[in-house]
Amino acid sequence: MSSLVAINSERYRLDDPALIARANQQMRDEGVCVLPHFITSSAVQLMVDECDTLAPLAHRSAPKRNPYLTQASGDGTATTVLYDSLEVLAYDHFPTTSVLRQLYESDELLEFIRSCLGVAKLYRYADPFGALNVSIMRDGDVLDWHFDMTDFVVSIALQSSSSGGDFENASRIRDAGEHAIAELLEGDRTRVRVEPMTAGTLMLFNGRRSMHRVSPIVGEVPRYVALLAYDTKPGTDSTDELKLSRYGRLPARDAR
Repeated sequence: MSSLVAINSERYRLDDPALIARANQQMRDEGVCVLPHFITSSAVQLMVDECDTLAPLAHRSAPKRNPYLTQASGDGTATTVLYDSLEVLAYDHFPTTSVLRQLYESDELLEFIRSCLGVAKLYRYADPFGALNVSIMRDGDVLDWHFDMTDFVVSIALQSSSSGGDFENASRIRDAGEHAIAELLEGDRTRVRVEPMTAGTLMLFNGRRSMHRVSPIVGEVPRYVALLAYDTKPGTDSTDELKLSRYGRLPARDAR
């Protein structure tokens, strides 16, 4: 299957100016844009089957960190200790024949996302593990409140858990300041809304400015979500600390 065949072209045309304008407006107004049924059901099933096959390669981690994905230190909310529990398939786990990988590497999808975001330039993330990854969450797993290290993340919902696994989002709370972030961490849900993430949904999201989490997973069916990372600056990479925590390894360094 071609990567672009995976897109529901009856509902979404990547060069549709009206679609791009709506998405761009939603990103400006809300910092998030949700496009349901963006991926065809047959392509979703192929991607789920692929994740089922690759799942034994995933790295399980249960890190303790702060909302900024670093060690809890410093002052204010940076001292808050939060807990994650999940498995992650890295970019290099997916073969070049993978429909999901081909979709991420598609220049047409990159240009569509750039247009929807309304930015002059957009680049794929330089992290050899995190540029494309799939989060696998099983019964009892949770991904607590955090900000992303990239300007934007594009997610594709592949499989929902039996229960739980809601994507909870406090849009652009980082712009509201330390006080608002602290209130959310203390349980204030005034700014929180649940974004719909049914299988096949594509979501564009400014995760660097919006704090978000995945509520605890319940049941035997694992939650699969693909994360496609982009940035407005070329060569953007994650820290070694995050790589070790999320993927359990570091890339091979050039010895020269």
